[in-house]
Amino acid sequence: MPKSSSSSSSATPKETHEVFLSFRGDDTRKKFTSHLNNALRRLDIKTYIDDNLERGDEISQALLKAIEEAKLSVIVFSKNYANSKWCLDEVVKILECRKNNSQVILPVFYEVDPFHVRYQRGSYAEAFAKHEERYANKMNMVQKWRDALGEAANTSGWDSLSNINGIEAELVEEIAKDVLQKLNHVDVSDLDKQITKLGQLAKLQLQYYKSISDSIYEESYDATVERITELKMIRSIRMLRLEPEMISFMKGSEAYERFF
Repeated sequence: MPKSSSSSSSATPKETHEVFLSFRGDDTRKKFTSHLNNALRRLDIKTYIDDNLERGDEISQALLKAIEEAKLSVIVFSKNYANSKWCLDEVVKILECRKNNSQVILPVFYEVDPFHVRYQRGSYAEAFAKHEERYANKMNMVQKWRDALGEAANTSGWDSLSNINGIEAELVEEIAKDVLQKLNHVDVSDLDKQITKLGQLAKLQLQYYKSISDSIYEESYDATVERITELKMIRSIRMLRLEPEMISFMKGSEAYERFF
């Protein structure tokens, strides 16, 4: 369930952030990662995304601190992600934070096969061949990168190549909602079960109504559809983290009486 870079402050260093975005800038900065960052901010999720285009060889202390302070890190694995020592150091730090701080990790495989990331194949094999040549005297570091990629890529996440309809905007919105749910530990499984069961019931009701054309069954179908709509609304409200004062403001309204 993200980065020549990897990540800068959409949130300034003094502003608390919930999510750290790790990405290869040359691959995704101006498209996927930018869109994802905007989607997260529309949900009022504070992010840290590194907009520093000038990078040295070593990861900055400010960036390490930003990773430590995040509740969740999104790692956008892309074709050239492993070319960057900086990105690889970010993954190592993120995994360290998961171990020590229970930070949540959400990998996103953007136009790259998860298998290639997990086992360093394809463009990732090419990147590591260069790293092994450049850091021949630091093979422990290179192995640490390999291990980190394998562990991160084994975490449940999102694969753009498996996006059924291929619409990137929809994928971005789904990932943003997933982040929201993970941050708040919102449990909507009870609603999902009800919605699924009622959806199956509505399908059967519609088929039966069409077969006998009795209006009483049409009314039953309409009532089921209305209940599904209500449950979906309740689910959305639960996911949106509405403040208590926002909910109390609705008291007395038809919507409040229906959903609360």
